[in-house]
Amino acid sequence: MHYPRRVSTIKRRRQFGFRARMKTRLGRKLINQKRRLGRRLTPI
Repeated sequence: MHYPRRVSTIKRRRQFGFRARMKTRLGRKLINQKRRLGRRLTPI
């Protein structure tokens, strides 16, 4: 039985992964934004 929204890991990585983001200009912009933010937590 195939459950809803069960996408294979490979397909998901190819669509939303790092290399997929780096291919487009907007994707690179998004990654750089996230890099600027870093891993800091948002204040509650």
